[in-house]
Amino acid sequence: MYYSRIKEIREDKGYTQKDIAKILNTTQQQYSKYELGIQIIPLEKINTLANYYNTSIDYLVGRTDIRKPYPKSILK
Repeated sequence: MYYSRIKEIREDKGYTQKDIAKILNTTQQQYSKYELGIQIIPLEKINTLANYYNTSIDYLVGRTDIRKPYPKSILK
């Protein structure tokens, strides 16, 4: 599930929940709910995280195990 992936990548990068909550313009408490799977993270916030971590949305939601973002040519 995506919530374990967003926690994993956050910890791998050395960020706190408060750091990422600030990026997402939310509270640490709200972000914690996303990581715990208590609340579904909105798509626009997943997109923000993918851009911030330089990865794909598919990686964050567990559809692939490849962290690298897709090449720009695929998106055209």
